[in-house]
Amino acid sequence: METRLKKTSVTVLTAMMMCIIMVAIFVLRIPVPFTQGYVNLSDGIIFIAIALLDRKHSVAAASLGSMMGDVLGGFAMWAPWTFFIKGIMALITVLIIDTFTVKCTTANGRLAVRIIAMVCGGLFMVFGYFIAEGVMYGSWVVAAIGVPWNIGQFAVGIAIALAITSALNKVGIGRR
Repeated sequence: METRLKKTSVTVLTAMMMCIIMVAIFVLRIPVPFTQGYVNLSDGIIFIAIALLDRKHSVAAASLGSMMGDVLGGFAMWAPWTFFIKGIMALITVLIIDTFTVKCTTANGRLAVRIIAMVCGGLFMVFGYFIAEGVMYGSWVVAAIGVPWNIGQFAVGIAIALAITSALNKVGIGRR
């Protein structure tokens, strides 16, 4: 009975994180000048999902929630790119956290690992969208315009995630 309840809880939390990621895409959408792209708050929610869920479920929430945000938000042409970019971003982040956190004995060390992991995942996202934009727009110059905006997006996401996961950890919620 306990196993079934745990599986149900994880499934519900994964679906909830997917929906929150999707909503974060709608809440604050800042258009990037000279492109058809935009920045949003979803990276912070993805980093929170990583703190709450295991590897498989956090990657699923990141991939599917972000993709659904593109499709339902009128940017379906980005959905396949987003599915892979956000999923790999989450996977990179969670792999770094899982690999190096066990070697840290202090809270500051674990925090440093989380920050480094989120920066690495964010940098992959920047690179992934640079390639996607270059291919879709047929111009690497236009793709380069999005780079600082995407860096800002994941930097704000890190700040949001650190604030919220710190509060969650104080009440005993979170895996990482």
